[in-house]
Amino acid sequence: MAVPAIKPTGRERGFDANEIIVSKTDLKGRITYANDVFLRMSSYAEVDLIGKPHNIIRHPDMPACVFKLLWDTISAGREIFAYVLNLARDGDAYWAHAHVTPTYDGAGALIGYHSNRRTPDPGAVAKIKPIYAALLAEERKHENKKEGIAAGQWKLNAMLADAGQTYDELVWSL
Repeated sequence: MAVPAIKPTGRERGFDANEIIVSKTDLKGRITYANDVFLRMSSYAEVDLIGKPHNIIRHPDMPACVFKLLWDTISAGREIFAYVLNLARDGDAYWAHAHVTPTYDGAGALIGYHSNRRTPDPGAVAKIKPIYAALLAEERKHENKKEGIAAGQWKLNAMLADAGQTYDELVWSL
């Protein structure tokens, strides 16, 4: 499903520390639930989000390899934490510290995903921005999107190896 092209304004906004952005998706990443904080921050009406791919709010400054890691992790049944820059319908951006988990039915079958997003620490965002910029620059060296994502993943893994960290350790060290 195509995501509409929205031009970023360059403005960033935030949400209160006591608020949580909540969304749920099916196994394909189509939004099945969005709370009122998600609706307000994304500038979308619920009717415009339900059934749409979650990447409808993906900011073009986010490296695709981070989402590849996210999808690989949650589809394998594990949780992941990540700093994510989102793009609202009006072009404004907002950072979130996302916790994404698989959702299982009563029989233990994976049926979707649940994401809680909190306002991130500004210091953590300041530290992740240059990392994401380096990953994005690596991805953009390649005309083929899959090759770009693979190159971004390679760069992320090299950065983690140089730091002697796992991805989770990187996120929690910020």
